[in-house]
Amino acid sequence: MRKATLNLSLVIAGIVVTGGLAWADGPAATWTQKLITPQTALKAAQAAQAECVQRGWQVAVAVTDPSGLPLVVLRDRYAGWHTLAAAEGKARTAASWRPATGTVGSRVNAPGSAEQAIRNLPGVVMIGGGMPIEAQGQLVGAIGVSGTPGGDNDEACVKAGLAAVEPDLAF
Repeated sequence: MRKATLNLSLVIAGIVVTGGLAWADGPAATWTQKLITPQTALKAAQAAQAECVQRGWQVAVAVTDPSGLPLVVLRDRYAGWHTLAAAEGKARTAASWRPATGTVGSRVNAPGSAEQAIRNLPGVVMIGGGMPIEAQGQLVGAIGVSGTPGGDNDEACVKAGLAAVEPDLAF
C-alpha cells in the first residue's frame, strides 16, 4: 500500500508541476505599453506650431497619450477658442481609430458605411489634422492641429511635428 501511495503522490506532484508550467506559459495578466513622454510631446507640438506660424496660421496643437488624454496643448494668441477643442478632438480620434482623421472621415462618410454612428460620439473630430504617433508599429500618442484654412493644411503642420520627434521615437 505504501508503494501505491508514493506513486499517487508522484502523479499528483507531476500534475501540479505540469499544470503550473502550462499556466506560466498561458496569457499574461498584464501588458506593457510604451508612451510618448511629455517632453517629446512638447517637442512635437512646438514643431507643428512653428510650421503653422511660418505659413502665417494661428493654430492650436494637442498631443495626447494613446488613450487620447492630453499631454500638451498649445494655442497661438489669436487662435479661436474652437481650435482647442478641435485639436484635442482630432488627436483623440486619431488615437482611438489609429489612421489619420481625414481617413477616418472618408470611411465614416462613405455611403452605407457601418461606421457612420461614430459621427455622433462626443469629442470625435473627423477632418484632416489628426494623426497617430507610432514607434516601431506601436501607438505611443497622437497629435492634432486646428486653425489653418482646411484640414490638409492642419495635416501639413502635424507632419512637421511628427518629423521633429521621429528620431527620438526609434527605440
